[in-house]
Amino acid sequence: MARMTAARAAVEILKREGVDTAFGVPGAAINPFYAALKAGGGIEHKLARHVEGASHMAEGYTRAKAGNIGVCIGTSGPAGTDMITGLYSAIGDSVPILTITGQAPTHLLHKEDFQAVDIEAIAAPVTKKATTVLEAAQVPGVFQEAFHLMRSGRPGPVHIDLPIDVQQTEIEFDPEYYEPLPVHRPAATRRQVEKALAMLGASERPLIIAGGGVINADASDLLVEFAELTGIPVVPTLMGWGVIADDHALNAGMVGQQTGHRYGNATFLESDFVLGIGNRWANRHTGYRMDVYTEGRTFVHIDIEPTQIGRIFAPDYGIVSDAKAALELCVEVARELEAAGRLPDRSAWAASAQERKATLQRRTHFDNVPLKPQRVYEEMNRAFGRDTVYVSTIGLSQIAGAQFLHVYKPRHWINCGQAGPLGWTVPAALGVATADPDASVVALSGDYDFQFMMEELAVGAQHRIPYVHVLVNNSYLGLIRQAQIGLDIDFQVNLEFENINTPELGVYGVDHVKVAEGLGCKALRVTDPEDLLPAFEEARKLAAEHRVPVVVEAILERVTNISMSPTADISAVQEFEELATEPGHAPTAITPLS
Repeated sequence: MARMTAARAAVEILKREGVDTAFGVPGAAINPFYAALKAGGGIEHKLARHVEGASHMAEGYTRAKAGNIGVCIGTSGPAGTDMITGLYSAIGDSVPILTITGQAPTHLLHKEDFQAVDIEAIAAPVTKKATTVLEAAQVPGVFQEAFHLMRSGRPGPVHIDLPIDVQQTEIEFDPEYYEPLPVHRPAATRRQVEKALAMLGASERPLIIAGGGVINADASDLLVEFAELTGIPVVPTLMGWGVIADDHALNAGMVGQQTGHRYGNATFLESDFVLGIGNRWANRHTGYRMDVYTEGRTFVHIDIEPTQIGRIFAPDYGIVSDAKAALELCVEVARELEAAGRLPDRSAWAASAQERKATLQRRTHFDNVPLKPQRVYEEMNRAFGRDTVYVSTIGLSQIAGAQFLHVYKPRHWINCGQAGPLGWTVPAALGVATADPDASVVALSGDYDFQFMMEELAVGAQHRIPYVHVLVNNSYLGLIRQAQIGLDIDFQVNLEFENINTPELGVYGVDHVKVAEGLGCKALRVTDPEDLLPAFEEARKLAAEHRVPVVVEAILERVTNISMSPTADISAVQEFEELATEPGHAPTAITPLS
């Protein structure tokens, strides 16, 4: 048998599991692993500026392309604790990433050694498994198991902690004979699918709710085929956005207390049957008034994770299955029903959903200075085409983006759904752009999200990772300010100050243009709505020419209230701005206003 260090064995396994890119920050306790990474070759490493940033880069890398698994590497102690937010984000959204830390020598564990922390215990609640490897000979098995766990069942992250002496110990290992473990995913039976489709057939106004699990399973084409066979309108969740093109005749729009469309909510409230596939009934979709969401509707829920069935509310029927396996059977059974003339005609119901789409619209065209955010998204729709990959995390910027932007393909809306950590967008966008260097990547941030991890822009400059970052700046914690309205406060959410080095900014504070330029990137600032489209076009040219991130900062009015429900009730969404009443009010809407 071949002999090598345990660290080298781990690197060889990474390569044989398909890893060719890693993100991280070296340190003393992980240096033997980095030495093995260099000696082994075949894995490109992107040096982050913050380990949390590296974990989000790994997330973006995984989310960008089917089959990818992002890897994040750091040293002992704070590097591991810095990764926790990335692990929480990944497990919440069913994203497989592998995080690896160095650790104090095994004989010094539990002796309060420098930068020694029980990262296994800390990471356990936000991973599928966290392991501190105490025996070098176990390293190959632990790494093999990690990839098996990340890919099996509901996908998710795994953490491996490697004491420095374990990394350096020689073991017997021959990578030529290494084989990945087979992946396990539960699959629906034909009987189960026949029952679900029988329940569906008995309804009059059915909807399909398509979640991120459909995209994770690489089953978007099957979902669209099933919808077209049955004629049933589709509501994508925020994590499932792109599973069916926004301009498809069966796309009914999104539903939610925040990131929903007026027409999407209205169609949902008219429905009598809901088939949820690969979704988890997240409260941004359902609202907290579950009586409103469920009343008068029959629910069938298909999900890969058994404990998700009934977690939020009890469906009328639940099926534990990988979305792809279930949809393959759904298509098969639906084809048989079609051949037998037993598929109900849903054309009138689907047409009513499209009629709502053409009438219940929000206004985007405003000529105000400072800018209204709605106009920014209108011009983004003009500037960025069908192949654009959007990346965003949280805030009024993301909520308004979901209401007004258009997505046409799976994995073209890369969104942090459950955790929503500020700062996620910059590193995640870098991960996405690394995964597909030819993609047109456009990130969307508010000013506070941008400021959390803007140092990672230097990674894009160093490693020549181009993308466009749209930064909407109102110098406010806009979502939190809006959430405080019900408490009648406006407290500790103001970011404004007069920057003595950039007085022309007024009270908008941080000079993001100088910051971006100081980090080696390009940046533009826009204050007039007529300059938005030219700025976006210029940003794309600069990104292509210089191969670096390009920031477009749009100076917004200080206060804008974006449509949402103050009572978390999808039937009571408050519209703060005037609605679209003529086509010119929403010129880039998917369906022209009628």
